Amino acid sequence: MLSVHSSPLGRLGTNDTGGMSVCIREIARKLGESGYAVDIFTRLSDPGHRPILEFHKNVRLIHLRAGDIGYIPKQAVYPLLTDLFRELERFRRREGTRYDVVHSHYWLSGKVGGYAQKQWCVPHIVTFHTLGAVKNDTDGVEREPELRVMTEKQLAKTCHGIIAATEREKEHLIRYYGASPDAVRVVPCGVNPDLFRPLNKLQSRQRLGLDQNELLLLYVGRFVPSKGTDRLLEAMSYLQNDRPYRLLIVGGDDLQTAEARRLRKLSRDHGVQDNVTFVGRVEHERLPIYYSAADILVELRTELESIRDLLES
Repeated sequence: MLSVHSSPLGRLGTNDTGGMSVCIREIARKLGESGYAVDIFTRLSDPGHRPILEFHKNVRLIHLRAGDIGYIPKQAVYPLLTDLFRELERFRRREGTRYDVVHSHYWLSGKVGGYAQKQWCVPHIVTFHTLGAVKNDTDGVEREPELRVMTEKQLAKTCHGIIAATEREKEHLIRYYGASPDAVRVVPCGVNPDLFRPLNKLQSRQRLGLDQNELLLLYVGRFVPSKGTDRLLEAMSYLQNDRPYRLLIVGGDDLQTAEARRLRKLSRDHGVQDNVTFVGRVEHERLPIYYSAADILVELRTELESIRDLLES
């Protein structure tokens, strides 16, 4: 598996570390439990990380050195991809390993997977997680570079198979990138019922120190403009309810970042600061308490995407 720009063991909720990381490590864990040997390759971003870490049965995380050690934005990873594959190939030869399948996650990893596909002559499967062309068509906040769109289009036509999470994503792959319908398989995202299970609402609120009588809305996600959290804060200003209400915003690595400060200012601008609580980053294992305490879970989608759904329904 390839996850070059984001480590599956990174701190969830921080820059570039979110649902994809959970997806990768859970798939790898299940494959390992089923008897498959899985090596996950990622760029070394922390000098304290060991070169090789076995974190599940039959599953290893291998850190490859490319560029400066430390966090760098996703866009800055692209020029390092040939170096990453060169390091990967050195590791493979040193270990005497022959891989049967390459599974790339995200377009940057897909580029490296394409190198492996060509040099190793093995099947290459890609999971894009998000698509640049779709984001550019529906999201007016952050434009994805044309380099990403062209790379994804090439991958969609040259890899051996694509795993999509939904039928809508499959439609997007066909519509925007000309992917063959036969090459795309839809595998819905799963959930870990050992962790995410219903808890008592009253007890959950008590554990979090929350008012038992408030209508509690919950949003969980990273602090990036494309998530649309600003629209949620604006919507809160239109909410009329006889019952006291509160919005919990869970996410972000540091509440002192520029984006966190921007969102807090927006809550003041819309006059909802007394009804909004910025919780900050919460460990993955504690999220079920927040979900169980909430009355409403808010999912954010771009306005154009919502309008398109209405027109097509």
